[in-house]
Amino acid sequence: GIINGGRDPALLTRIDYLEIQSQGNAIDFGDLTVATNLTATFASSTRGVIAGGANPASINTIEFVTIATTSNATEFGDLTDEKRYHAGLSNQVRGITAGGAGYPSPARTDIIDFVTIASEGNAQDFGNLSEVKFDLAGASSPTRGLFIAGANPGVMTRSNVIEYVTIATAGNAQDFGDLQHVKAGGAATSSNTRAIYAGGNEPSFTTFIEFLTIATTGGGTDFGDLTLARGYQASLSNNVRGLNAGGYASSTAQNTIDFVTIAQTGTAQDFGDLLSINYGTSGSSDSHGGLT
Repeated sequence: GIINGGRDPALLTRIDYLEIQSQGNAIDFGDLTVATNLTATFASSTRGVIAGGANPASINTIEFVTIATTSNATEFGDLTDEKRYHAGLSNQVRGITAGGAGYPSPARTDIIDFVTIASEGNAQDFGNLSEVKFDLAGASSPTRGLFIAGANPGVMTRSNVIEYVTIATAGNAQDFGDLQHVKAGGAATSSNTRAIYAGGNEPSFTTFIEFLTIATTGGGTDFGDLTLARGYQASLSNNVRGLNAGGYASSTAQNTIDFVTIAQTGTAQDFGDLLSINYGTSGSSDSHGGLT
């Protein structure tokens, strides 16, 4: 698994990596071409792709790494617009980003973009969310992608709405159901059957974890709790474990990594630590990209 960019509190180019199946501290992987945070990240079984973010204005840059080889990121292409606070998800072939916000422009968006992970190039239009939204999270199976919670324009109204797309077929997102809690700034992981949404603020940061069965539309179900209340953390997973790394809690950036076993409800357990405190980061893994 790889964890990209973020703040500690300066903007970072650093990429950390860890082995999801083995508890331990993160290790240095390489660097992004641009110091950034608030990116969207997704992966296949070979490549990790990092899209957009803030430096400090919103950017449209897409970069990639070959996950099996520690190295610096390489240019991939561009998103259709500059944005941050957007969500990323993927299957083995296609990566998708949705929602987000520009700074100082454009405004918050409902646009969904996609790329073919194996082929460098600019993102293409996929469709639209049902509403303009930022600060949302993404999770996926090999066939379906979920966009979870987030914030709407105006007075930062938080959302519990979940939408889905069929990853192989471009089109607008459709209604999936609702989380039990209305919140934004949380993170999502998934196996090939179950999505986990953890943390976020409502408006205080929370430890709550909910899960969804990806193939079946419906609402969130209580899963357990994180080891600490936090948001703006990186999330990454394989088919067994979901990890939450870093983030922001109690007015303090964190370096803690915790994990859950996706198939078993319960409280998260300690995994290890990032190389430094870090928030506004994102994560992905070759294990998740290769889900079957």
